[in-house]
Amino acid sequence: MGEVSPAKSEPPAAPPPEEEIARLKAEASEYKDKYLRALAEIENTRKRLSKEKLESQSFAVQNIVADLLQPIDHFEQALKHAESTNKEIAHWAFGFELILNQLRSILADHGAVPYDSKGMIFDPHLHEAVETEERADVPEGTIIEEFQKGYKLAGRTIRAARVKVATRPNQGKEESAQESLPPPEKN
Repeated sequence: MGEVSPAKSEPPAAPPPEEEIARLKAEASEYKDKYLRALAEIENTRKRLSKEKLESQSFAVQNIVADLLQPIDHFEQALKHAESTNKEIAHWAFGFELILNQLRSILADHGAVPYDSKGMIFDPHLHEAVETEERADVPEGTIIEEFQKGYKLAGRTIRAARVKVATRPNQGKEESAQESLPPPEKN
């Protein structure tokens, strides 16, 4: 029998250095790309969380401001009626006026500002029409009276102004409608 020579285990041939360098460069480029994508994702998450936090705070402030508007309206209404009373009540009213001014200042510090509507054209994003009046002296859709102030916070309407809006007189329509009716029957 023949003698079997022990198999020499030769390590696989090493790739040429240029190929090894190219492979390592490609691998490094891939890891760098993954690293940069992870950094970008972290930055995007940080920005999103920051934006959500600001929006959450803004909504909280908006809700508190909206809750304060009704008592402020009541203060304003009460102070309008207090002007025509005796001196003692006028002194009390002066104190309440100072408190009202502090509340208005707090609202302004948080960015809540009232807006005037009288004389403006009706905008359903800013106004709530609670009454209409036929008027020939102003253009149709003009706000002729403001019952309750509207407020904005950070450019958004947090309470629409309650207003009376002018409409066109219906004289011509009523006359033409009466003309088209048959005359009443006589018995």
